[in-house]
Amino acid sequence: MSTQHAAGRYAPSPSGDLHVGNLRTALLAWLFARTTGRRFLIRMEDLDRAVAGADARQLADLASLGMDWETPVVYQTQRRDIYGRIIDRLRKGGRTFECYCTRREILEAPSAPHAPQGAYPGTCRNLTDAERAEKIATGRPPAIRILADTTEFTVTDLLHGTFTGMVDDFVIQRNDGTPAYNLAVVVDDAAQGVDQVVRGDDLLSSAPRQAYLATLLGETTPTYAHVPMVLNTDGVRLSKRDGAVTLADLAADGVPATTVLSHIARSLDLADPGETVDLPTLASRFDPDALPREPWLLGPTEWSS
Repeated sequence: MSTQHAAGRYAPSPSGDLHVGNLRTALLAWLFARTTGRRFLIRMEDLDRAVAGADARQLADLASLGMDWETPVVYQTQRRDIYGRIIDRLRKGGRTFECYCTRREILEAPSAPHAPQGAYPGTCRNLTDAERAEKIATGRPPAIRILADTTEFTVTDLLHGTFTGMVDDFVIQRNDGTPAYNLAVVVDDAAQGVDQVVRGDDLLSSAPRQAYLATLLGETTPTYAHVPMVLNTDGVRLSKRDGAVTLADLAADGVPATTVLSHIARSLDLADPGETVDLPTLASRFDPDALPREPWLLGPTEWSS
């Protein structure tokens, strides 16, 4: 782990504007970090897709709610060489294998005996030289998978308690050469001194894989807090189809950022209806044990209430 003192972080993908659910998670990450004396970092997870200008808009939205963070903001696309060195280190240590499977082949392959549902079936794990040569002859470039020596791993979450989840031979580099999320996030957290990971509870199932990889790399597993998401009234995560869900959309409808912050705070039981709040006030009231455990159902009438 880096010698830098402890940190929390928010790590959006700059693929578009942040919606209210993203902003709520960012606020919680800020509150968890700031109320425990940690630095707060922003990392742009832009390996997959980035929309020009989205990163700047995201940072502006976070600032408009009162959040501050340590600089510089880290971009994963600037760290490809670092990921490559870690992947090479794992390869040389015999901890990886090349996988030539398509998604369809994985879905249609019979599961290995006693393997958890959804686990990689191990198709390319122990290829013979002849089988590997046949795969290579197809011209399909391989992904690189971790060679896992366990099928599950246990993490401790501040909101969910002890959670044991599946670990399989997950991808650490895609077949187009892009480092996979599960590798990049672990490498970045370790390099930045992040020992507190606050994010949406839709990512809880990925924590065991990431914690397992951290131990393989000799790093300390962070403290996790997987927080409830914001859903529409149909119980589905927010999207543009739900109408005004970004700060820009809401501002166009006459809803200022201060009102959005107050409604988010109310959804966390940190403010009374109609109360105007700021981040120092929220930090003074923040108690992780008292946070709601259920998702916030956001309806179209929220902003008129």
